[in-house]
Formats: sequence, C-alpha cells, structure tokens
Amino acid sequence: MATARPLHFVFKVGDRTTTAKFYRDVLGMKFLRHEEFTEGCKATCNGPYDGKWSKSMVGFGPEDNHFVMELTYNYGIGEYKLGNDFQGITIQSKAAIENAKKVSWPITHVSDDQYVVEAPGGYKFYLLDQEPDKKDPVQRVSLGVSDLQKSVDYWSKLCGLEVYNKSDKAAILGTTKERCQLELKHIGDKVDHGSAFGRIAFSCPSEQLAGIESRMKEAGQTILTPLVSLDTPGKATVQVVILADPDGHEICFVGDEAFRELSQVDPKADDALNQGIEADKSAEWFSKHKKQKLVAT
Repeated sequence: MATARPLHFVFKVGDRTTTAKFYRDVLGMKFLRHEEFTEGCKATCNGPYDGKWSKSMVGFGPEDNHFVMELTYNYGIGEYKLGNDFQGITIQSKAAIENAKKVSWPITHVSDDQYVVEAPGGYKFYLLDQEPDKKDPVQRVSLGVSDLQKSVDYWSKLCGLEVYNKSDKAAILGTTKERCQLELKHIGDKVDHGSAFGRIAFSCPSEQLAGIESRMKEAGQTILTPLVSLDTPGKATVQVVILADPDGHEICFVGDEAFRELSQVDPKADDALNQGIEADKSAEWFSKHKKQKLVAT
C-alpha cells in the first residue's frame, strides 16, 4: 500500500511528569499536541478505562513526515502491566545517548553502537550511536509475534505493507524505506499484551478504508471498530477502522486527508501539557482518601 504512511504508536502512561521529562530531555523530542478529555472515545482510544484522561503527541517533528508517540494518561490509573507484545522502538540518535548520560537517565550499552533506555512504565527504546541518515530518527517499531509467517502474511497481504527483509526470527516491513518500519520478532511464545497494550496507526486515502475493512471481513480477521467517523469539535472529522492482527496487536487505519488537518502541530502544546500536569490533583485526592491509584490488570 504505497499510499499509506505510518503515523504513531500509542502508549499508556501512569506518570506524565517523568514521562514528559524522558521524551523531552532524553530523546530530545517535542510535544506536538495535547488534549484533555472528560470521557472516553468511541473508537476505544482510552482502552477499557472511563473518566478523565489526556492525550499527548510527541516526536522529532510533525506527523506529516515523522513517526510520533501518542501518550494516553488516565487520571485514575497509576501503573500498567507490561506484556511481551511491545519489543521496543529503535531511534538513530547520538544526541539522545548524550542526553541520557547528561541527565543521569539509566542507559545500558548493549552492542558496539547500540544502547537501550526505558521510558517510565518500562517501554524500551534502542538508541543507535549514529547521526540520523533520514529526516526522521525513528527507525522502526518492534512487535512480538507467535507465528512469524502468519503475521508476515497478514501485514503484507491484508494490510498492504511491503516485506523488506525476513529471517527465521524476524521480518522488516513498511510502506516506504524512508519512513519508520515495522519489525515483527518471533518470540517463541504466546503474545501477552498485559494491560499496557498499545496500538500502531497508519493513514491511507479515505477511499481505501472500506476496502481494508472488506478484506479483513472476507479473510475472517478481527475488526475491533468497524469503519466509523469521529468528530472533533472545531476540527476535521476523520474516518477510522481499527483491527487486530493474529496476535491481537491493535492497528488503526485513518483517512489521510482529514488526519493531516487534525494532526497539525500546536505551538502551544508544551504549555497545554504543563498546565494539565499542574492542574492534575489526582495524586493528592487519592492520598487524602487513603487510596492508591489503580494498577491496570
């Protein structure tokens, strides 16, 4: 699907303050948008958790030409259980390695030119000690799979990604070699999504969404959210269809035209996030009532 493009990966976070420090001060990313919500999203963007939540987009540049991270924060949830589904994100950045050392963020040297750091919550980021050779330093997202060939067939034949490389243990796929790619890693076990399960998003021309949904239906694959239009007050209405691959990895396909309008960078995103963090009194409320925030299971 040459006209598709990778957009972002969704993480659930329990601590916005430390998480913001990691993305800003270690990885060197910038916050692109921040929104606060008082109720859930009908596309299940908020997982199974109701109530007040926020969404922050962060990356090295705009989503038009960069792969970014979506950070979902549920006010009543303090921690999520990791599974073996998310295997890491690889970033080509000497600066991020230097930043981690400068701010004393734990960092491990794992090979000649590769280091690993963990975002709050345990999400792994592999840092290549190289200057970026593409506009976007984000190289690939790695997901664990239980049957590599079955997953490769799903992502290539049904989702339209091109297979760039494949071995017995892993495969690299993508929409173009110039953008962030998807790595499927055979883990030799059943995929466990824990409660921290994320979601990867791609855009494509809106006219292709119905065809994607039809292919999945004909192949007997899982459709989590049938093709639906999502209204954002004062902004574009986007169409999305949300799927699950053979191992239950969630995939969102969104109409590109409206999403480009919706995903414009907000120059006040940093201020909006800081204000949201400052106004967040949930920790104090739980402490006052002698309760702890929930651990999502």
